[in-house]
Amino acid sequence: MYRAYDTALLDLDGVVYTGGEAVPHAVEALAVARAEGMASAYVTNNASRTPATVAEHLTRLGVAADPEEVVTSAQAVARLIAEAVPAGARVLCAGGEGLRVALRERGLLPVESADEDPAAVVQGYGGPEMPWGRLVEAALAVNRGVPWFASNLDATIPTPRGVAPGNGAAVEVVRIASGGIRRPTAAGKPLPPMHRETILRTGARRPLVVGDRLDTDIEGAWRGGVDSLLVMTGVTDAARLVTAAPEHRPTYIAADLRGLLVPHPAVGITSDGTAECGAWRSRVREGRPVLERVPEVPDGEAGTDRWDGLRALCAAVWAVADVAPGPVADGAVTSSVTEALERLGFAPAPGASRS
Repeated sequence: MYRAYDTALLDLDGVVYTGGEAVPHAVEALAVARAEGMASAYVTNNASRTPATVAEHLTRLGVAADPEEVVTSAQAVARLIAEAVPAGARVLCAGGEGLRVALRERGLLPVESADEDPAAVVQGYGGPEMPWGRLVEAALAVNRGVPWFASNLDATIPTPRGVAPGNGAAVEVVRIASGGIRRPTAAGKPLPPMHRETILRTGARRPLVVGDRLDTDIEGAWRGGVDSLLVMTGVTDAARLVTAAPEHRPTYIAADLRGLLVPHPAVGITSDGTAECGAWRSRVREGRPVLERVPEVPDGEAGTDRWDGLRALCAAVWAVADVAPGPVADGAVTSSVTEALERLGFAPAPGASRS
């Protein structure tokens, strides 16, 4: 895989680390990819930390990283604002240190009050300690007609203790307080400004987006017209992947970042819509996905692992969903999908119906 792409554009939470700990196999896989000539860029929607802080965290985990290899949504939105307001303008900053540093990098002056005549207001994740008063000031400025920006619109953010409100939730607070009509100009994944910022900073010519979220990482790659690798170490489960919309379908699927180091098997599709990968074949019959072993491939040979089964199942479902309405096309997790995934050893999605 690493020979086909010059740069891996890696998400962080759920891909390289979870909380303060490295994801299993991530450190070793990234070291091998780097040694083989594949550059790495660490691309995050979290605007609270500076690139230097992120790089320090990665280095502590054993991942060789420089601040120049970290790209944040704070940097992407700061560029957007700098293109829209005069040089040196005041910007009301409702966010953390990462956002303030990014604004200063673009020659802008962060302020904290709507009464300081800001030329723009920007929101970015500021962590659980961010004062409520900053949202109040942002809402006052937005109500006065000040141009409004957001680093990203992720409603939630993963933490070591579970899922917590993200910057998108804070944006909703300001939106409601300002009458619910206006919406900010956002920069983070999956929107094009984030991809543009990443390419400008890395100079990547053949990038591969690597992530764990369908609606940010994978959709961002789709919007940018580049290939993507979904690693199943984060928030996406197999059921959501099988029923994904076109913009949420990755080019490649892997258990973890070791997927960067190996060739990925091709999935063949016959004229009747049957998908085959390794020892597995799948098709959709009367709206119900069916998964079965290829009898000619005995157990123990290459290609018999469950990931090939997942690839075949995805290909069969996606092929039908693209051309036909129904339970598969509208994303419902049918009992047959759940049964096929359980056969492969994948747990059903939380709350998935089996009726």
